Amino acid sequence: MAGGAGTVSSRRTTAPGGGLVVEVAADRLIGWVNRFAGRNDGVVSLVGDDIQVRITGGNGTVAQVPVPFGPMAPGDREPLEALLHHLAGLGALGMVLVRGGAHSVGVARAGVVFSSSTDRAYLQGRTAAGGWSQQRFARRRDNQRTASLDSAAETAARVLLPVVGSLHGLVLGGDRAGLATVMADPRLTALTQLPTRTFPDIGEPRRAVLDDIAARSLSVLITVTHGQPGMTGMTGDR
Repeated sequence: MAGGAGTVSSRRTTAPGGGLVVEVAADRLIGWVNRFAGRNDGVVSLVGDDIQVRITGGNGTVAQVPVPFGPMAPGDREPLEALLHHLAGLGALGMVLVRGGAHSVGVARAGVVFSSSTDRAYLQGRTAAGGWSQQRFARRRDNQRTASLDSAAETAARVLLPVVGSLHGLVLGGDRAGLATVMADPRLTALTQLPTRTFPDIGEPRRAVLDDIAARSLSVLITVTHGQPGMTGMTGDR
């Protein structure tokens, strides 16, 4: 399942308010939970609903797994099985990556891009000059950025709107302010109705970056909160 998602390496960041956020590829999730159990005195509770799965270790450590592109359809599967079944059945996802003067737009299925369009516009470099010269350069740069974002919205409309009825979710990546401007384009209203997840931690959008985010789109973000102060090495991941 999940095609290229198996190439995703685990990434860790600090969670707001404490704990860790671990990004785990879908095909590594069962192994991650097994390691979590081994490091946290087993698993005393594993429950889920249509928007998240919650795992509690014997020492009180908790792992919360929001459902990507939720909610999940109701069913009688065990929570982890239900989550993996949901991810495997997502189908096509639209993708819009924007940063600086570049954008990459595509459609992915099972972690693999099968149609895309990538472009980069020239942005005026910053200048150390002052006065009117600095203002002139700033206006020129702003105009170039506006044109670049308009181009990204036009590409998104051209690539994604013809297939929007078949999309199960939308993946956004890059600069949040730029993405907000692009997605505010009235032509893209239908895309904004889709379940969405955002990856801000990307470089300049290129086809290789689009491929990487397509693989990551089926990963899960697990927030781990330790049951006892000062505990370390309890994320269940290496």
